Amino acid sequence: MIFIQLILAHLLGDFILQPNSWVADKENHKLKSPYLYYHILIHTVLSFIFLWDLKLWWVAVLVGVSHFIIDACKLTFQTHQNKKKWFFVDQILHVAVIGAISFCFDEFNFEFLKNHNFLKIVMGALFLTSPASIFIKIVLSSWTPVSEDESSVQTESLSSAGKYIGILERLLVFTFIVVNHWEGVGFMVAAKSVFRFSDLAQAKQRKLTEYVLIGTLLSFGVAVLTGILIK
Repeated sequence: MIFIQLILAHLLGDFILQPNSWVADKENHKLKSPYLYYHILIHTVLSFIFLWDLKLWWVAVLVGVSHFIIDACKLTFQTHQNKKKWFFVDQILHVAVIGAISFCFDEFNFEFLKNHNFLKIVMGALFLTSPASIFIKIVLSSWTPVSEDESSVQTESLSSAGKYIGILERLLVFTFIVVNHWEGVGFMVAAKSVFRFSDLAQAKQRKLTEYVLIGTLLSFGVAVLTGILIK
């Protein structure tokens, strides 16, 4: 599959063979940076090496040209505020180009969409992201702990960290159940207890501890129940 070969070339060219000094120079000088063109040349050469077929020389050139266009747009419109967003957009576009090229070679089909077991797993995983977060938030809304002045939640954490931690832990629990490794669920519960409840014990805030405990058990419970239903 040329998809795998081109992805390998991309990983090598975009991460392993691109020093931080090159990245910094590109961000400072944008299209005037010589390292941008070195970077594109490396991608083109790597694509050609991994394909190792003279008849597919145009594929390597296409990858190089598309990579230049995407990187040029990223460098032109990227700012300090949207740098993280552009990183993911950049990577998604590179993989999309490789996927489109591979699709032209009939390497992909959509027969998996007719697989009911696959669709059920996707449905369960999607439910455990934002829908489950909203469900748990509504259930916990009447127990949200507040500070002494009753005006703000007692918490000092990263923005939306709890939401994403919950999503990740539910997806991991769901995965363990689907692949029949229930011991992984026990590991997750133990790890969550060590990292979270030790801090809460030191804080000596009983209401907050109970709130987090209810939320954690709800999160794990929803993930376990969803996994069982899908199985």
